[in-house]
Parts: sequence; structure tokens; C-alpha cells
Amino acid sequence: MARKVGNAATIRDVAELAGVSVKTVSNYLNGYQYMREETKARVAAAVEQLGYTVNLSARHLSLGRTGMISLVVPTVLGGYFAELAEAVVREAASFGLTVLLETTGGERDRELRLLDPAKAQLVDGVMFSPVALSLADKDLLAVPFPLVLLGERVFGAPVDHVTMQNIEAMKAATEHVIKLGAQSIVALGVKDDPEPSSGMLRLKGVRRAMDAHGLSLDPKGLIPLPNYFQSTGYQVMETILDSGIRPDAVVAFTDALALGAMAALAHRGIRVPQDVMVVGFDNIEEAEYSFPPLTTIDPGLDQIAREAVAFLEQRVVLTLGGTKRADQPEARTLFADFELIQRGSTAA
Repeated sequence: MARKVGNAATIRDVAELAGVSVKTVSNYLNGYQYMREETKARVAAAVEQLGYTVNLSARHLSLGRTGMISLVVPTVLGGYFAELAEAVVREAASFGLTVLLETTGGERDRELRLLDPAKAQLVDGVMFSPVALSLADKDLLAVPFPLVLLGERVFGAPVDHVTMQNIEAMKAATEHVIKLGAQSIVALGVKDDPEPSSGMLRLKGVRRAMDAHGLSLDPKGLIPLPNYFQSTGYQVMETILDSGIRPDAVVAFTDALALGAMAALAHRGIRVPQDVMVVGFDNIEEAEYSFPPLTTIDPGLDQIAREAVAFLEQRVVLTLGGTKRADQPEARTLFADFELIQRGSTAA
């Protein structure tokens, strides 16, 4: 049987050509592992010869699914969330899923609206990275649809949570510059926020490293920031220099802030790393191509995307039909692995 040109090949066509049952072809397409290699090879050859493609819409419809999941983030500006979205789309594709990207602007009302069960009916499940909700809101996340929490804002909620090791990672970044001789360190990324957040946790990591070496932060350098954009890093670095502080290292809470700070230092004729070492956090693509290339923390973005999608897909499968099965696992929290990426901005 030759490759079909007009009418698309069906699963029955594949089964007939391979000399197996439709069930065997279905098992092959669904990744069934207990299948003889010779049978797999015959089915694969038939799929290739006929140009057979899976009708994902029909498959999802038969299972009572939409084939779509939602990723809710505050913004796709500033590097990290854009790269997170790209990684989630890539991982979701491995499950045959399409990702609906939604942004909240970090506004509480918009975050709450996206938890509305009526809105969630448009997708199979939601990955949610809130920045306006707080610990007091954790019970609001007990929603009747599959939900995986991302980020550092709400811990202890009754849902799966995939996040990063903010404290330990920033402690490692600070230890790095201290070992290279830094004594006067600026922590760039403080936010005036009593709630758990990436900024608060990363500041804690800086303090732990400095306390261990008998060092302390100059209060004049702890300037609360409204956001984590490059322009903000530039402006705040200028303010810090104007205050008379002369750091020998800057540990920035995002790569965007670090890149802005390096631009401000260059504008003042201050050399990186000869005069001031700079470390970022996120390992966005732009960090590798800055001048000099930026030393940074890779927080495990690919692992975060992979585990979050896998958690969500598992929850979706276990709630098909609208009823949670008894074998649902308890809510899980996963902290991704991190790595210090050493580049030219801290080179000896």
C-alpha cells in the first residue's frame, strides 16, 4: 500500500499494512512499552510509509479533553518569563498539548479572575505563577480543576508547586564573589514587600553568605525596586553610586537588573570585573552575550517546565470525567536544581 495522497490514512490502514490489530497500533502510538521490537518496527514502518498522523483533536475529544493547558504569568517582558513560556510550550508539545499563554500584569484582580472555574473549562489545567496573591490566599487555590503553582509567592497551598532554590542559589552567588575578594557588596533587587517573594528570599541568601564571613550590607544600598527591568537596574545603580557607595561586587536578583547595572557602571567608567564584579540570576540568553558575559545563576528553568507540565498532565488524567480518583497523590512541592554559571563579569 503506497503513501496516501488524497484521503488521509487511518489507523486501520496502518494496522492492515503492518499486519497487526488496531489495538496494537494504538498501543504503539501511545508509547506502550511492553511491545516486541519487531512489532514496533513494523508499525513504525507502516506509519512512515502511509504518512499517518494522529488526529489529536479527535483523541482529546474522545477523552473529554480540550488538548490545551494554560500558563498564567505576570508578564513576558524582562527575559525569564518569556524563556519559561518557551520551555513550557516545548514540554507540553511532548504530550501533544497546546499552551494558552495569559498575563496578569501582577494585578490581584486579574490573578483571581484566572482562578474562576468557569474560565478554566476552556483548558484541561492551569500552571499559575502569581505575584499579587499572598500566603493568606492559599485556600483560594483549592480549585476544582488541575492546577500547578509556580514561583515563590504562595507556599503551603493544597496544589502541586514547582519552584526554585532562591535562598541557596543566591547564597552561592554571593559566596562566589566573596571568595574572589569582594568585601563591599550591593544586593540589587530588594522589594518593599513583607510577603514571601523571590526578592525577599534572594536577599535572605545574600545575608546568609555575608553573615558567614562577618560582612554586612550598607543600608544605603538597599533601595526597594518597583520591577526587575533593565532600565530599573540602570537607574538604581546610578542612585547607589550617587550615594557614595563604592562596591566591589553587585549581586543582582535577576539578569535584567544585572545587565542594567553593568550599563550604568560602564557609563561611569567603572570596569567590570576589574573594579566591580557583577552576578545575575536566571541565566537568560542575553546574559551569555553581554559584554562582558554575565556570571549568573541558572535556576533550573528547563526542569521547572518539565516537572510542572508532567505534574499537570498527571492531575488532568486523574480528574477526567470531573471526579478526582482515589489514587490522587498528595500535593507535592519540588525545588529545582540550580547551577552557578561563571563568566567574564566575575573573572579574576
